[in-house]
Amino acid sequence: MLETVILIVFAMIGLSLLLNLWRLVVGPSIPDRILALDTMYINSIALIILYGMNMGTGLYFEAALLIAMLGFVSTVAVCKYLLRGDIIE
Repeated sequence: MLETVILIVFAMIGLSLLLNLWRLVVGPSIPDRILALDTMYINSIALIILYGMNMGTGLYFEAALLIAMLGFVSTVAVCKYLLRGDIIE
């Protein structure tokens, strides 16, 4: 039963990634595109963790943590650039 649930969740996260990609491409404003990119980071983290659970190894959890840190830093950098025009003061 767990294998069936994992496959269903894979499909749901894949669908959410496609919808985020659509919002990233079509988004009416820059903040919408930033939020779509940030949500894509979160969904990719969920996908990697789910794959790690499916494979039964802890290596993928470390990769998800690395992507989470990079996603946070890049989101802060882009938002700071949009607000002030520069990243480093």
